[in-house]
Amino acid sequence: MSNALVLTLVVMLICLFLKVPVFIAILTGSLAYFLLNPTVSLTLFAQRMIIGTQSLSLLAIPFFVCAGVLMNYSGVTRRLMRFCEAVTGRLNGGLALVNVMLSTVMGGLSGSNLADAAMEAKLLVPEMERTGYSKSFSSVVTAVSSMITPLIPPGIALILYGFLANISIGKLFAAGMSVGVLLCVCLMVFVSVISKKRGYLPIRTERLKKQQFTEAFRPAILPLCLPILIIGGIRVGIFTATEAGSAAVLFSLVLGWFYREIKMKEVWKSLSETTVSTASIMLIVASATVLSWILTNEQIPQKMAEVMVQTIHNKYVFLLVVNLFLIVLGMFMEGNASTIILVPLLAPIAKMYGINEIQFAMIYIFNGSIGTITPPLGTLMFVTCGVTKCKTKDFIQEALPFYVLLLFILVLLILFPWLSTWIVDLLY
Repeated sequence: MSNALVLTLVVMLICLFLKVPVFIAILTGSLAYFLLNPTVSLTLFAQRMIIGTQSLSLLAIPFFVCAGVLMNYSGVTRRLMRFCEAVTGRLNGGLALVNVMLSTVMGGLSGSNLADAAMEAKLLVPEMERTGYSKSFSSVVTAVSSMITPLIPPGIALILYGFLANISIGKLFAAGMSVGVLLCVCLMVFVSVISKKRGYLPIRTERLKKQQFTEAFRPAILPLCLPILIIGGIRVGIFTATEAGSAAVLFSLVLGWFYREIKMKEVWKSLSETTVSTASIMLIVASATVLSWILTNEQIPQKMAEVMVQTIHNKYVFLLVVNLFLIVLGMFMEGNASTIILVPLLAPIAKMYGINEIQFAMIYIFNGSIGTITPPLGTLMFVTCGVTKCKTKDFIQEALPFYVLLLFILVLLILFPWLSTWIVDLLY
């Protein structure tokens, strides 16, 4: 490892600990490498940034972000919440279960966990507190359930991983459905058990009548069809993942017109929010692409693979080491940035150990999601607490049993590959 690379990593880590924006931290460290290394031209610094944003598959990101924002303005969220209330209202902790289920169905629309966490923190947490739930429990359920969003198609993390590891995004979407639903079911059972112990009552006591279910389900049918439309369209070959994003935008506009709730003012506001969200993601992509080139130029992937293969002879030991590393890293680094830096390093090594590429992708993305609710830099934790005004100390204390559940699910994904791959095998 050269002195220039060591200084690059030191500068980047210092900037991250000083809470400098992620893309600036990465660019500052990368610029130090180019300035101190006379063998590479400074022109490459700008070239790699531009090249990193020019992949066609990355166009799916603004499309799906836009579709999700339009859904929020078209009344879809309210209709889906009524449907979730109808399904879970008779169970212990009814509103908490609505929170989990709404994250699952909204994850299939927006692809942004931060947007979903902020929306549900405003929409559901005040109502949960009014009916007797503690602020900390309500905030934790909101944040943890928003982890489902990156896993359910069209999760942005799935698109980024597919682009970086050269894996079919359609297959990742299919795998994400199984893992997302697994997390949803485990969370609903877990939340229901806790709610029963604490005396959090159901929303209603009477059985759900057929007419009530129909009235709640009918307005939610079209939004619930979007994930099926995306995966089915990609599988059949009607469109690519990028074209599926544009189809999702069109679908959102049609829903807004059909419900007669979206106006031109909301459309312009949606485009503005999409621009800001996409810009923040692409700045990280551009900066991390420069760092990835530096690591490749220093032959870090090859050296790392050689050391691991020589010292680790069991794929489960490899997965254990990688997951422990990712959990610690997730406490300090934003998920998209670590994905762009590490996936090109780790995905080829995992393949050398005979680990299914879809399984490793789901393990990686799930692990990255855990980092969003862990201190000190968990983004979902801070977004949720910022909206609900919950103290971080109370959040962490309440979240401890949820951390145990998430680690248990991570172990299941490691030991049982079919949990990640069964839908992919069924469709492909």
